[in-house]
Amino acid sequence: MSEPVTISFRLNNAQVSVTADPTAPLLDILRDTLHLTGTRYGCGQEQCGACLVLIDGQTAYACGRELATVAGHAVTTVEGLGTQDAPHPIQTAILAEQAGQCGYCLSGMQIAAAALLARTPSPSHAEIVAALDGNLCRCGAHPRILRAVARAAEMLA
Repeated sequence: MSEPVTISFRLNNAQVSVTADPTAPLLDILRDTLHLTGTRYGCGQEQCGACLVLIDGQTAYACGRELATVAGHAVTTVEGLGTQDAPHPIQTAILAEQAGQCGYCLSGMQIAAAALLARTPSPSHAEIVAALDGNLCRCGAHPRILRAVARAAEMLA
């Protein structure tokens, strides 16, 4: 355990500073210190995608990412994708397609989908599948989630 330091970064478009162990997992800081619980702990080994966040617009696993690595960067969690009044198209599409079952994987799926849609506004089915390949869903809701990503792309077009 390292001596606590103050790390500053942008979180969901707001500047934040956190004083903590710089080697602490970003996921722990998001959930336990900053109380943003949408990002989930799944496997803890960067294998399931439940903990995905965006760092400077790129997907990143928060469970294995040390807090110090986000200093000066922009971090977006699922809470930062949209608001209740202005949801991100992927959030609207997931509701429209009734794509969630237990919902545990959905925060990571939304992050992966938002990253895909930002770089490829009209993705093919194969591109959607590839973008979500690292996200595990034990409920079997993948077909509905894939439809939701395609619907979100249509909404953005």
